[in-house]
Amino acid sequence: MNRFLSGRFDVDTDPQVERFTASLHFDHLLFSEDVEGSLAHVDALWEADLLNEEEASTLKKGLKELHQEVQEEIKKGEFKLNFADEDIHMHLERRLTEKVGDTGGKLHTGRSRNDQVALDLHLYLKKEIGEIDALLEDFQKTIIDLAEKNLEVIMPGYTHLQRAQPVLFSHHIMAYFWMLQRDRERLEGVKDRTDLMPLGAGALAGSGFNLNRSRVARELGFSRLYENSMDAVSDRDYLVEFLSFSSTNMMHLSRLCEELVLWCSSEFNFIELDQSHTTGSSLMPQKKNPDVAELVRGKTGRVYGTLIGVLTLLKGLPLTYNKDLQEDKEGLFDTVETVKQSLYLCKEMLKGARLNRKKMEQAVENDFSGATELADYLVRKGLPFREAHHIIGALVSYCEKKNLSLKELNQEQLLQFHHALDLDEISELLFPLSSVSAKKLRGGTAPEAVREQIKEARRCMQNKETFTADK
Repeated sequence: MNRFLSGRFDVDTDPQVERFTASLHFDHLLFSEDVEGSLAHVDALWEADLLNEEEASTLKKGLKELHQEVQEEIKKGEFKLNFADEDIHMHLERRLTEKVGDTGGKLHTGRSRNDQVALDLHLYLKKEIGEIDALLEDFQKTIIDLAEKNLEVIMPGYTHLQRAQPVLFSHHIMAYFWMLQRDRERLEGVKDRTDLMPLGAGALAGSGFNLNRSRVARELGFSRLYENSMDAVSDRDYLVEFLSFSSTNMMHLSRLCEELVLWCSSEFNFIELDQSHTTGSSLMPQKKNPDVAELVRGKTGRVYGTLIGVLTLLKGLPLTYNKDLQEDKEGLFDTVETVKQSLYLCKEMLKGARLNRKKMEQAVENDFSGATELADYLVRKGLPFREAHHIIGALVSYCEKKNLSLKELNQEQLLQFHHALDLDEISELLFPLSSVSAKKLRGGTAPEAVREQIKEARRCMQNKETFTADK
């Protein structure tokens, strides 16, 4: 039994209960945040005349030494779990008291583990949000660089995984830039709602001591306070929002990884992944498997599961703190690590990938992706689009039966479908570059439109603004 909690009890806790209720084996990841919050709390206690200067100095010196010790223990794999401590907060308080004596028992004046753990989670997530945003930004830069280097590469664009219209590879890959941009905007919102300081809420009703919450918030880098103590200790909305952001971001990465898996297959052969991001087969010597991309795709489901788990955890909880909330951390820590690793590795995969430009361009040379251009040609000749669509659809069906490409049709064959189809006029339209170059509208795949898109993307990153209609 933890000696700090033993006053109410005269029977030792069942060891299985200690093990079952303990969180030290995972919440030790919060030890830096716990020390940081405790240092600020010491200042608040000293300012409120609840500690004298010597006591405050002793506690702060002991906390800093303890922080260094725990860092070294974790680094060396020597951090010892004591399930009687229950969690990292009690573990650090016990060790601090052993280090500085009875003065250590004054540290917990005016606070509860309820507002203490809430504070630690806010501090932890604020730090991780900054690191994740930096990874997102690096990924966006990689995408822009890749797009700029390959502005002349044409590839098939797909709907239903069927070839649809030719597009620039740069246009295709830039779609992921904008997905990540929206992810960053979502993350900014999560950051704003994580930037709330709960310390001073106590167990649920606030503190009876005159603690300067605003000063503590400034010291810890928070811009706002929770205005309701019950809300402060029970709020996990910001975790739900972070897990929602993470799920959306992982969904975007998973879509990219699915395309990489397809593109590096022999059937597509559009790209080759670097050997450093692939693995071999235990049986087949020739294999080079896209395991990283597949694992990102697979881990996406795990992140989804954590989001659903936390939502389910919260849905039936009365105010305020309940032990159920201990279950919010393992999935959060796992999600943070998964998102960070996935962002980094996806970025590195793209950096190391080699495009098979010839194969991409061959894929649009003799298919029917120019059919829409022919329909648009007839529209310019005065036909309603639906009629033009029907005529060119019949023309494609004819080509398939005759095993011909659109480029192989002669004038006589074209006239069977409509008198306005002029071979000399449509021949140029059937080249992929002509089709791509025609899409000059803002947001289109024409080279000049993609260059403007890249310029807008760079401006967007520099100014942290969204792509607006009036620019």
